[in-house]
Amino acid sequence: MRARWGRRGARRGGPGLPGTHLALLAASLLSTAVAIYVCWKQLPPLPWASPSPPRPVNVLLWWEPFRGRHNPRRPPPDCQRRFNISGCVLHTDRAAYEEAQAVLFHHRDLVKGPPDWPPPWGVQMPPVEEREGLVMDDEGQEAEAETSAALGPRPPGQRWVWMNFESPSHSPGLQGLSGNIFNWTLSYRADSDIFVPYGYLYPRTHPSEQPPGLVPPLARKQGLVAWVVSNWDERQARVRYYRQLSQYVTVDVFGKGGPGQPLPDAELVHTVARYKFYLAFENSQHLDYITEKLWRNAFLAGAVPVVLGPNRTNYERFVPSNAFIHVDDFPSASSLAAHLQFLDRNPTVYRGYFRWRRSHAVHVTSFWDEPWCLACQAVQKAGNQRKSVPNLAGWFQQ
Repeated sequence: MRARWGRRGARRGGPGLPGTHLALLAASLLSTAVAIYVCWKQLPPLPWASPSPPRPVNVLLWWEPFRGRHNPRRPPPDCQRRFNISGCVLHTDRAAYEEAQAVLFHHRDLVKGPPDWPPPWGVQMPPVEEREGLVMDDEGQEAEAETSAALGPRPPGQRWVWMNFESPSHSPGLQGLSGNIFNWTLSYRADSDIFVPYGYLYPRTHPSEQPPGLVPPLARKQGLVAWVVSNWDERQARVRYYRQLSQYVTVDVFGKGGPGQPLPDAELVHTVARYKFYLAFENSQHLDYITEKLWRNAFLAGAVPVVLGPNRTNYERFVPSNAFIHVDDFPSASSLAAHLQFLDRNPTVYRGYFRWRRSHAVHVTSFWDEPWCLACQAVQKAGNQRKSVPNLAGWFQQ
C-alpha cells in the first residue's frame, strides 16, 4: 500500500521534492563523499585489510656462477613458486641493466679473465676484450687492477651486490675490489647484508619433512666412517687430520680427490646413509664457513657429523651442541677414534646425537636460484636505505 500511495502522491505533485531541492541534496552528498575519501586516504591501513603486494624488483645476474661468460644461460627461477617470494623479475640479459634495482656479481667469475664491469651509466664503452683492468694470472694471484669503470655513474638507486660462497682462503683478488664498488654483500657470513647459509635447521611441522623419522634406521648402517672429498691437497688441515685418524679407525673415502672412490653426486646421500659417522671437514677454517658437508652430506643423510672447520662455539650458533662431534673436543686423533668406537658399541648413546630431529628439519640451500631470489627480497625490504662496502677484503678476511 505504501509504495502504491507514494507513486500516486508523486503523480499528483503532492509529496515529491522540487528540482532545486534535489540539486542541493546531490551536491551535499558529493561533497560528503569527497571529504570521506580524503580522510580515508590519510588513515592507516585497517588491521584486517589485505597487505599490498611487494613492489616489483628487477635483479640482474651479471654472470651465471661457474658457467663461464660465454655459455648459454638457463631461464631464471620462479621465486614465487620455488621460495614463496613474490614480486621478483629476474634477468640474465644485460639489456635489462638500466632497469635493474640490483646487480649480482659472483666473485670467482668477477676476478677470472679480463674485466667485465657494466659500462658507466650513460657512457658508451668499448668491447670487453679491448678493456684493461682486473686480471688474474694462472696461479690466481692478484694482478694490477684498474676499476675505474666500476666506479663510474650507475642507474639511480641501483645496488651492486658482491656474492661469494667460497672461504677467504679460496677467494683471490679481494684487494682489488675496495673503494666502495659494492653496496651489499651476499654470502654465508652471518654478518653479510644478505645472509644465505649453506643450510639451516627449522622447526618441524610434519613428519615427512627431511630427514624423515626421529632416528635413522641403524640396521642400514654397514660402515663406520665415510668421507667425500673432491679437492685433495696434502697441505690442508683436513687431509692431515684424516691421515692421523685413519691410523686408528677405518675411513671409507669417496670423491674425485686422493684415494677416493668415484661417487656421482646423485648417490652421495644414499651412500653416506649407510655409515654412522661422516667427516664434515671444511677445506679451510673461517668464521661461519659451514658448508653442505654438514647440512646435506651428514644431517640429511642421517650420519653424525664429525666436524673440522670454525670452532665449536661458531657451530653452536647454528646447530645444537649435541648434534655433532668436533675434532677440537679431543686432544688427539686417536682419542677421537676411541670415542667413535665407543659410540659404535653403544647405540643408545649414539642415538642421542639425533634428538634434534624430533623438533627440527633440515633445509639445504638451492644454488644459485635461492640466493638470487633472496637478493630480490632484500631489495623489497630495504626501501631507500643506502650504503656501500668501503673495505671488502678487510671485512671478509677478518
